[in-house]
Amino acid sequence: MKDTPLIGVLALQGGVSEHIRMLEDLGASTRPVRRTEHLDGLDGLVFPGGESTTMSKLLELGGMLHPLRERISAGLPCLGTCAGLILLASEVLDTRPDAHCLDALDVTVRRNAFGRQVDSFETDLEVSGVTDGGPAVHAVFIRAPWVEQVGEGVEVLSRVNDDGPAHGAVVAVRQGPVLGLSFHPELTGDARLHRYFLGMVDDHRADRT
Repeated sequence: MKDTPLIGVLALQGGVSEHIRMLEDLGASTRPVRRTEHLDGLDGLVFPGGESTTMSKLLELGGMLHPLRERISAGLPCLGTCAGLILLASEVLDTRPDAHCLDALDVTVRRNAFGRQVDSFETDLEVSGVTDGGPAVHAVFIRAPWVEQVGEGVEVLSRVNDDGPAHGAVVAVRQGPVLGLSFHPELTGDARLHRYFLGMVDDHRADRT
């Protein structure tokens, strides 16, 4: 098994460079993913924030929906942040009728659940498997979704706990090798969630060998 994992970052639209920088700072190799052939040889794949319906349409136009679903079904570890969480969900509320999702997480997600751009906010979160007695994760929410319903096999890792209007909202989930976050860990300089994801990648690579 090669020592350095190769992590793709979907680079059709949205915040790509911040994820690449954080992953490389943690020792991973990265590859921007724009075409189907860029999926070959990946150990993991990040779906960044951005505009979920735009990314969905570009995936369709590029013929990438079926290849992505195949690789996810085969166990490719994935991290989705904000719009990436929407793409990885099995059901999306308040989206366009022609939008696609990848059924990687058995969850129902509400798009723009926290409001529009002017309603963006920051808060501190406890994240199971990441904080566990350490400092809270400072989370940035920008036109963010939340998870309204989780299926069997989906672990809730974090909820908003600030006594505000979104108190109790599910904002981090995991199902096997797939991690979904409502917020943007790549914007804070705190690499713990990316390190957690790379740990998932390492576990998957070890299982394959």
